[in-house]
Amino acid sequence: MTGQTPPPSAGRSPGPDAADATIPSMTGKRVLVIFNPKSGNGDSGLPTFNTLLRGAGAEVVERELTQDTPMTEYVKDVESFDAVVAAGGDGTVSSVSYASRYKNVPLLAYPAGTANLIAQNLDLPVTPQDLARVVAEGRAVRVDMGEVEVRGETQGFAMLAGAGADAAMIRDSEDLKDRFGVLAYVMSAMKQLNPRKTTFTLTIDGQRREFEGIGVMVANFGMANFRLPITTDISPDDGRFTVVLLKAGNLLRLVPNLIDSVRAKLNLGDPLFSGNLETLSAREVTVDAADPFPLQYDGELHVETTPFTARILPGAVRYLTPSTEEQLAT
Repeated sequence: MTGQTPPPSAGRSPGPDAADATIPSMTGKRVLVIFNPKSGNGDSGLPTFNTLLRGAGAEVVERELTQDTPMTEYVKDVESFDAVVAAGGDGTVSSVSYASRYKNVPLLAYPAGTANLIAQNLDLPVTPQDLARVVAEGRAVRVDMGEVEVRGETQGFAMLAGAGADAAMIRDSEDLKDRFGVLAYVMSAMKQLNPRKTTFTLTIDGQRREFEGIGVMVANFGMANFRLPITTDISPDDGRFTVVLLKAGNLLRLVPNLIDSVRAKLNLGDPLFSGNLETLSAREVTVDAADPFPLQYDGELHVETTPFTARILPGAVRYLTPSTEEQLAT
């Protein structure tokens, strides 16, 4: 989606603060915007974003999510568009991504939720003007997705699925998000000072493994809030998950591992801490636990509990981003 910016005399209005003047022409392009009106706790700037795209010449089709309509209905004609925008939290983005997987239409993870970790992992800007420019420039990377199966039902996830302490943290943050936004997750993590430990049984690409710990994360992307790497060597385009075994006594004890990950990212030397977690690589993993744990994927808590199976979907989605594949890895 490249082109020359037409002059004001070509029928374009100046737009908000004339910010759209630097957005390449989108004349003849069609953009599907799927948005969740319940996401986030403030103004995401989506109306301004849509106005900017229209001002650049694009045809913008808006579809609002409703409770009883399956996501497949919203994307049934997605291949007739040049781009699709998923505006909402991580759950909305992953749901749109999964429903339109392998359709080869570039997707923008518009950050309209609370944490917006998928957008952070894609290193997306946050202003409507800059996000509109990302769509207009049309630069996309092809990455993997995950598919999680519980009790015969399948759903998709873009970032990670997990059972144990991380799912409990998300559960306890739900009542706080409206008041505290992203800080709700920090406050909830601090409550997890004495999480339950149990014996987890994993089947990793057919190989059985047991360990005692507080949780398991199956990661496709590897950045936490503020783009802090969860651990090293997580790549969203290598056709494999990184399976993170949480052995620490509580979530706060994982902070040293974040420090190690940052040190590795900046080439500051060998790890200083170890033992709190272990990482494995897998294309498919089944997670079971002696004590059933809640399950979350892409920040959405689900009533289903362990066991669950996660499998990789290589190259399933093309995300719009200013970054390269290498820059998206931890």
